[in-house]
Amino acid sequence: MNDAFKALSSDTRRRILNHLAGGPMTVGEIGEKFDMALPSISKHLSILKQAGLVNEQKRGQFVLYSIAADNLTNSLYSFLTPFCPEARRISKERKKP
Repeated sequence: MNDAFKALSSDTRRRILNHLAGGPMTVGEIGEKFDMALPSISKHLSILKQAGLVNEQKRGQFVLYSIAADNLTNSLYSFLTPFCPEARRISKERKKP
């Protein structure tokens, strides 16, 4: 549980989770949403995976990342998002084209 809360302490990782809430994405697709290098995105995804917050699935030469829906922390975060101004801001970001 400590790994999950540590992972959620990063704004970047919360933003990544919010983008993944829209469906599975590759590192490249996630990287398009951020102004940082792909190795940095990969590091954040590694921390999220280690915390059990995301799953990865190999598809050919790509790896798809998705929300670990059965994780209690993700369920709690989804429940609290409407009540948290910062989480609402991140959620609106995901909905932008």
